Amino acid sequence: RACNPPVGNLATGRTPVTTTTCGQNSTELYCFYPEQNLLHHVSPGCGQPRCTKCNINQPDNSHLPADMTDDFFANPLSWWQSAQGVHREEIRLDFETEFYLTHVIAVFKSPRPAAMVLERSQDYGQTWRPYKYFSVNCTATFGLQDDLIEEGSMCTSRYSDAVPCTRGEVIYRALSPANKIEDPYSPEAQDLLKLTNLRLLLLKRQECPCHGSGLVEKPQRFAHYAIYDLIIRGSCFCNGHAEECELANRTGVMENMVPGQCVCRHNTAGEHCEKCAPLYNDRPWKPGDGKTGAPNECRKCRCHNHAESCHFDLSVWLASGKSSGGVCDNCKHNTEGHRCQRCKPGFYRDRGKPMSSPEVCKPCACQPTGAANATFSSSWRCHPRTGFCYCKPGVAGPRCDRCLVGYWGFGEHGCRPCECARGCDQRTGTCSNGYESEPFFNIPIGGRIPDLGQTPANESGEEWKWNDHEQGFSALRHPEKCVCKEKVLGSVSDFCQMKYAYVIKARILSAHDKGTHAEVVVKVKKVLKSGKVKIARSNRSIYPESWTNRGCTCPILNPGTDYLIAGQEDSRTGKLLVNMNSLVKPWKAYLGKQVSDILRTGCK
Repeated sequence: RACNPPVGNLATGRTPVTTTTCGQNSTELYCFYPEQNLLHHVSPGCGQPRCTKCNINQPDNSHLPADMTDDFFANPLSWWQSAQGVHREEIRLDFETEFYLTHVIAVFKSPRPAAMVLERSQDYGQTWRPYKYFSVNCTATFGLQDDLIEEGSMCTSRYSDAVPCTRGEVIYRALSPANKIEDPYSPEAQDLLKLTNLRLLLLKRQECPCHGSGLVEKPQRFAHYAIYDLIIRGSCFCNGHAEECELANRTGVMENMVPGQCVCRHNTAGEHCEKCAPLYNDRPWKPGDGKTGAPNECRKCRCHNHAESCHFDLSVWLASGKSSGGVCDNCKHNTEGHRCQRCKPGFYRDRGKPMSSPEVCKPCACQPTGAANATFSSSWRCHPRTGFCYCKPGVAGPRCDRCLVGYWGFGEHGCRPCECARGCDQRTGTCSNGYESEPFFNIPIGGRIPDLGQTPANESGEEWKWNDHEQGFSALRHPEKCVCKEKVLGSVSDFCQMKYAYVIKARILSAHDKGTHAEVVVKVKKVLKSGKVKIARSNRSIYPESWTNRGCTCPILNPGTDYLIAGQEDSRTGKLLVNMNSLVKPWKAYLGKQVSDILRTGCK
């Protein structure tokens, strides 16, 4: 809920500043009428006045500004008094910070002024605005209507009568029927109630009606202002986010002094809870709502324990549909991003640890010889989600430490393609005689590398999966991101030399990552040639051998497209194979006829 600090006397413990003080330069004589004779209208003559002296350097005869704000219960007869003969006097109380005002009470020892103004400043005395004008005649003095006639007027005659000649009160209420405020923390309420300084301008003295023709003493000895008590009721200003306050500097403070430093709640901070705490800037700061009671708490940024502060970013807030606008500052533990939700370049996410773990990001462990120096983002050495390194051409493995199947000669420039239809020795490049002598797939295919360009927009920490819940080939879905050096249909002799085991027309249906190998499901539409493995016109699987460092099958096989496919077989397992030496072309009728003619007449 919205909070309200307690109200107290803001003047307690704080000393006003006045223009003059009785006896400030030398001892002065002054006169007054005893209090008991002046509380009510009396018969002609007020008794004998009493005269005494004042001097600020004599404790028993001093009447200092601090006497207005002392404890009026403990010191009921202490008062401040101005110098003799002044008409204009200023009493100013300066606060060390912003406070909220509720009302002001001044108890005069002298007759109340015939004209005075109560003013406040909200900028530490730079500018001043009136709270209320007080005058015996508002229209004549200030050109304003009296609020006894016109409710809500800025001037009143209610507190300007000379009687009673002593202990007359001047009262100002900040919240009156004329100033109706529903939400005490709204901008309108702050404009009215908030202040850093308060001052009373006493503009015109008036004499007590007791001064008659029988006056013995000199009139100027009665010509002064005197105030017993100045009470300023208010509270510390906390925007509805605190219900208690403390003193920022505890040296030389008085008991019961109203402190100005808020003890903030609702995840807010600052002297007046005017901002969100360092790690709670996920939505804009708001004051508490004094009308509905809504606390309008600050919300914690989602930094996964990798940042100690965050800031509010309006563009992020608007882009999220006003649901989240926090941007984490100085992400630690090798993380980055608006929410410290991804690993920095050169590090990857350890899936075995929660996102909030300080060890969630591990350094890339790439083989320097086989890893690419310049990838599509020069600072990425491995994929931030999997740790798989970006390899040079023809290089494979999570750490880029070996050649792809069908490549050989691991070195500074990657690996070179084998110059034969089947595989070759990865060290020497010598062509293999047949598939039966080699194990099928001697490396795990790197099909679990998601494509960087397909990172989800929300960058959630959850495992990212394809819509069919199997991580598929980015090449099949996004072929424009994959580059494969594919076989072209050259001369008849070139085609025949490859000794393809099968030639088919097939439609690609789907692709799947099986962990240790890749599998592409096709619908065989026409069989132009088959070898030891029997091929029917039905759905079956073919098995790509080659895999690029971007996580793409090569050659590229797009689902829903008809292809002419010519490749080798593994008769031991009954599998049809596809590699970089296979002929894979989108099906065209003329292409099918051309290959049929070569098979029928050219290859003997």
